[in-house]
Amino acid sequence: MSVELVVFDLAGTTVKENFDVQRILTNAFWRQGLTVSIEQANKVMGIPKPVAIRQLLETLKCPAINDGFIREIHADFVAEMISFYQNDATVVENDGVTETLQALKKNGIKVVVDTGFDRPIVDALLGRMGWQHSDLIDGSVTSDEVANGRPHPDLIFKAMEMTGVSNSTHVAKVGDTLSDLLEGHAAGCGFVVGIASGAYTKEQLAQAPHTHIIERIPELKSVLGLQ
Repeated sequence: MSVELVVFDLAGTTVKENFDVQRILTNAFWRQGLTVSIEQANKVMGIPKPVAIRQLLETLKCPAINDGFIREIHADFVAEMISFYQNDATVVENDGVTETLQALKKNGIKVVVDTGFDRPIVDALLGRMGWQHSDLIDGSVTSDEVANGRPHPDLIFKAMEMTGVSNSTHVAKVGDTLSDLLEGHAAGCGFVVGIASGAYTKEQLAQAPHTHIIERIPELKSVLGLQ
């Protein structure tokens, strides 16, 4: 099966992650006097962050769950994430990402990144990574740009529309969360590849529909039959 488009997740997949997103999300709750553990935050990785915040508030049985409160926590989270991605020295790509992107482009394969983040965070992160400036990716899609974020297929369908790919069986979805894999499955992707470099272990990823599970991004070349 030939692949025309690869849709990569960002944090934990192509960008090195040390539970930074989870930590910053828990910080936003802490500043509201609420305690969320890293483990609890990890369970909602990959999905749109306002949805994740609502789920965590429900887990805490918080009496003040309303759209305004969710927006307040989310705005705090976004501000800290942007500062982190712009300034922190630990923000780097995962091993072998540039090499893999170059191999995909050499083989005429389109590349888009998708995410549970909103556009302002992604612009800060992509500005830091430089992939777009180097023509290593063809675009990005964020959760606030579609009707439904992960695990729904909307992000992938938008990436396909952006790149002129009409058949989802010629798309590979790569991500480090269960919601990434469920997204790829819902879109009917020919390759649904879990990567154990971020939020979940190989055993945890295996609980979701997938075609392959890998440990490092360069393994994708072998999965797709590339040199």
